[in-house]
Amino acid sequence: MEISKGPTGSARQGSPQRRPRTVLRGRRTVLALALAGAGTLTGAAVFAHVLPHGTHGSPAPGATAAAAEAPSPGAPGIGDPLMPLAGNGGYTVRRYTLDFDWRAVRTPFPATATISATATQALSRFDLDFAGNTLQRVTVDGSPATAVRHGDELVVTPVRPIPHGSAFTVHVAYTADPTQSRHRDDAIQDYGWVPTSDGTVVYAQPDGARMIFPADDHPSLRAPVTFRITTPPGLSAVANGRLVDKVRRPDGRIRWTYDSEQPIAAQLVQMAVGRFTFVDGTGPRGLPVRDVVPDGLVGDTEAYRSLTPDHLAWLERQLGPYPFRRYGVLVGDTDQPVALETQSLSVVPREDLLGDRVDAERNLVHELTHHWTGDSVAIRRWSDLWLSEGHARFYERLYSDTHGGPGLEEAMRAAYEQHDQWRHDEGAPAEPTEPALFKVMRYDGSALVLYALREKVGEETFGRIERAWVSRYRGRAAGTRDFVALASEVAGEDLTPFLTPWLYGPHTPPMPGHPDWRVDPVED
Repeated sequence: MEISKGPTGSARQGSPQRRPRTVLRGRRTVLALALAGAGTLTGAAVFAHVLPHGTHGSPAPGATAAAAEAPSPGAPGIGDPLMPLAGNGGYTVRRYTLDFDWRAVRTPFPATATISATATQALSRFDLDFAGNTLQRVTVDGSPATAVRHGDELVVTPVRPIPHGSAFTVHVAYTADPTQSRHRDDAIQDYGWVPTSDGTVVYAQPDGARMIFPADDHPSLRAPVTFRITTPPGLSAVANGRLVDKVRRPDGRIRWTYDSEQPIAAQLVQMAVGRFTFVDGTGPRGLPVRDVVPDGLVGDTEAYRSLTPDHLAWLERQLGPYPFRRYGVLVGDTDQPVALETQSLSVVPREDLLGDRVDAERNLVHELTHHWTGDSVAIRRWSDLWLSEGHARFYERLYSDTHGGPGLEEAMRAAYEQHDQWRHDEGAPAEPTEPALFKVMRYDGSALVLYALREKVGEETFGRIERAWVSRYRGRAAGTRDFVALASEVAGEDLTPFLTPWLYGPHTPPMPGHPDWRVDPVED
């Protein structure tokens, strides 16, 4: 995620106000303790594999030994310390099928979500993350189920318990409200449904997918998605992945079917409706590139959008092959100044593509970088967000260094000077509080950690660490402990003593190779 730049290229992060720091600092002395929370999550907090379809009464292979397990409720969250109710326990999602019958701007419309899942325990009931919207009915394997709301949790009790290992299908019918949104006082700003003049775009990060559809809403949890979006004549629909089908119905309405092609985290889902022009192109090695542009902005945004193949080629030289089957830019025709790395189709605000080239390219490269780090390599817990946003900001800065923008060293020195203040206000890079999750420390502050690592091990070794990171964990969730271990392995030395104070310490360590760099005093 990135927010648009002002004329000077400085990001409006929403975090310049200095306030007392409330983050705990009790985990910084020993990496084994500091990273204890970054280990493998239990139950549902693993990458959701695509499993064979089955039925309630047909246990999946290997389920026999668990058949006698007494049913119990699935957990209402996977235990992420920053967002305890994010995700759900007791099952893994195998596929979402979403049907949206779009009507008009800011107008509620019929929607259904069909969730194919596999029980990882014997379930007496289970939760879905679901906020807003008017619930109509819920069935489990075709039978009516009891569904009760508790805040953002939809608690579903099937007629019969679900055996451990069994495949089951949940069908949720509801009325979607495309005005539903929430606000954060950080770089996210408004999220959920974001209306446009003739339709909508979706900003689901960090936990807004639940305003769009019932979900297993945590960044470490992924499943394929089928989108079926019906629009009035004259409007187009777009979603993540490949357009599978476009059918005009007898009443003149059009149904658009998209397949995400690869598993996707709920926060990276995109579903947009509007008067769009689809602009097709080609990237490295024949990669399909399709931009989705509001009709009146095609010509005015073409100059910067046409740079995407160059950006892809540059990032492939840094990080290896692009990890998805297609890419494109969705031009956001709203006043929302936020860009977002929705998988295979990044949202970039129109103002970014109508202004300064350096700032436009910074945002374009930032969101594209996320497709390696954040989309393909998912974060294991929200405290690992520095790995996603820090990498995106680092490569954005590195690209800008040689393409007319501020120098990397200049930008990193400026970040170094402010680093103690950011630690005080917003937590160390890998030790955020939830309100400070998307503040400037997770951007320039975390890019500085990667810069320090590069200065420590050298550019050649750093490049090998980065390529190993995105290849080893491609399509998987990984966390801070994984990164430190991999960096140590590739570098041939234990980097724990070096990286621990950078990631968790109360004060900014000395910058390797730059003994003259100084940190500004902290102001309360």
